[in-house]
Amino acid sequence: MSDHVYKISEVVGSSATSIEDAIEKAIARTAKSVKRLDWFEVVNTRGHIVDGKVGHYQVTLKIGFTLEG
Repeated sequence: MSDHVYKISEVVGSSATSIEDAIEKAIARTAKSVKRLDWFEVVNTRGHIVDGKVGHYQVTLKIGFTLEG
C-alpha cells in the first residue's frame, strides 16, 4: 500500500428534493473540475423555509482528493 497525501476542498450542495440529492449534486459538480476524488464528509446540514415548508436543503461537504505525484 502506498502512502497518500490528500487535499481537502469544502463545497456546499443544494437541492429542493433531499439532503442526499444535495450531496450527489455537490460531488458531481466538484468531479467536473477536480480529479482523483476519494472521500467526503458532511460537516453541516441546513435548509431554507418557504411558507412553513422546506424550500431547499443545503449540505456542506469536505471532499478529499489525492494529490498527484
